[in-house]
Amino acid sequence: MTLHTVISDVTDRIRKRSETSRRIYLDRMAAAAAEGPRRAHLTCGNQAHAYAAMGDDRAKLAAGQVPNIGIITAYNDMLSAHQPFETYPEVIRKAARAAGGTAQVAGGVPAMCDGVTQGQTGMELSLFSRDVIALSAGVGLSHNVFDSALYLGVCDKIVPGLIMAAVTFGYIPSIFIPAGPMVSGLPNDEKARVRQEFATGECGREELMAAEMASYHGPGTCTFYGTANTNQMLMEFMGMHLPGASFVNPNTPLREALTIAGTERALQITAQGNEFTPVSEVLDERAFVNGMVGLMATGGSTNLILHLPAMARAAGILLDLEDFDALSQTTPLLAKVYPNGLADVNHFHAAGGLGYMISELLNAGLLHDDVKTVAGDGLGLYTQEPKLIEGEIKYFDGTKETLNNKILRPVSEPFSATGGLTQLSGNIGRGVIKISAVAPERHVIEAPARVFHTQEAVKEAFKAGELTQDTVIVVRFQGPKSNGMPELHGLTPTLAVMQDRGLKVALVTDGRMSGASGKVPSAIHVSPEAADGGAIGKIQDGDLIRLDATNGALEVLGVDLDSRSVAEADLTGNGNGVGRELFEMFRQTVGPAATGAGVVV
Repeated sequence: MTLHTVISDVTDRIRKRSETSRRIYLDRMAAAAAEGPRRAHLTCGNQAHAYAAMGDDRAKLAAGQVPNIGIITAYNDMLSAHQPFETYPEVIRKAARAAGGTAQVAGGVPAMCDGVTQGQTGMELSLFSRDVIALSAGVGLSHNVFDSALYLGVCDKIVPGLIMAAVTFGYIPSIFIPAGPMVSGLPNDEKARVRQEFATGECGREELMAAEMASYHGPGTCTFYGTANTNQMLMEFMGMHLPGASFVNPNTPLREALTIAGTERALQITAQGNEFTPVSEVLDERAFVNGMVGLMATGGSTNLILHLPAMARAAGILLDLEDFDALSQTTPLLAKVYPNGLADVNHFHAAGGLGYMISELLNAGLLHDDVKTVAGDGLGLYTQEPKLIEGEIKYFDGTKETLNNKILRPVSEPFSATGGLTQLSGNIGRGVIKISAVAPERHVIEAPARVFHTQEAVKEAFKAGELTQDTVIVVRFQGPKSNGMPELHGLTPTLAVMQDRGLKVALVTDGRMSGASGKVPSAIHVSPEAADGGAIGKIQDGDLIRLDATNGALEVLGVDLDSRSVAEADLTGNGNGVGRELFEMFRQTVGPAATGAGVVV
């Protein structure tokens, strides 16, 4: 199928915009790759330290004749999605030995659970943890004894941070190894109902806790289509997973077999073999465009609008909000997974999943097929489905028809003609809105502003009965410079109740919303942020705001904002408590949300 002109044009625009930075990056990677296997440049003493604890593998490592895999793990048993990784290193070491190689844990990286910190002080470290993860992985790989790397990570900031590290060490191959989603529990719409009842006082904390525990109930990724599962989708669309690896449940024979297969493949694509596939050749402009198309086609998390530009920047590729907008207007929405629908990711996977979706988009010319992936050449490999046959992974053609058109549809019959993500701009600044779960009659909201500086203040005003009219809730001083840009997911039940009462309600913020937020129109990531002098800091109570997702407008009507000064907020409390002291330099040096809110890129 001929590539769609918009896909081609956006790719060319990115390539042209990135020409200088990408060339510098590729020249660096080529020079590093030309040095050959890394261990050859270490002294005997250097190597002896690296191999001292490797037991029977020491001789092979010292001889330098077999490839050595570096494992970067985000294991901890506080994250359900990462708990399965506890046993992966030994599985990988055994698989590497059996395939004639070696493997070592190169290092661990921190891994926060946004579900634990949601609405808490710790959430103010969440976005910054992405850059810490990149730094931590870089420290692990800096020992320079690895011919390829396996990354064990799943959740919100972990995969983006690991990708930033992987492209920085892009002269060696890397494969991402997932752990899979937990099996289905309490339906997500039922959980949302109980949360709204708690917000209005219709049920107590005991009922709320029972619902939450029934929803988050075992090892694996949370089953809604938030940031964590959007990450997994991206790794397939961008060719960094093995095909079909994303949504296989933990602790199953197929899950372990895919980990073994990933290990074997990581050995095959090193410079010592005949299929050398460094990350720098996999993650190019086409791969990032494929990832953005996947984001739109699945109705994925808005957090990736922050992460993808940062990930790309590490590879010398410059993405802009206009790229997301153009691809969204061209890409049909093919999936309905909570919060965009009632199904969870297990239902999505059973209906045909990513393999079916990639097949549909390739056939429509909406994806680049001519890409390198960790599995080989061509994204068409990712239309195949892995099966465990007599203990080995075998690939078969995936389904060509959706197995449930309430969850997954073909390009010819999408849920929506567009991906549901729109760039907003106007006298308030630039931002984005995700409308794939927003009812069409709420795509345009015009109402007076009510301005707040914390999400707690919004909740207090609601409980006091102050929010009973059509309102655009403005929550500012929530950007990366202010307080690390925490998610404001805790507002979702309150705003949803207001909306369900028949009010016109919208949110405008320089902060983030969770990847699980959806049905309330929300203009997020507004840039410049209030703490950086942005116009959002000039809005006053009662100003008439128009949020127009149809035409991409975000404006205060009838007011000359240039004539006003930016409001002042007391941010002194943002720098201490729960580790915030350690991140002062991050708040001072972080870039704007429009370019990924990066610190190290």
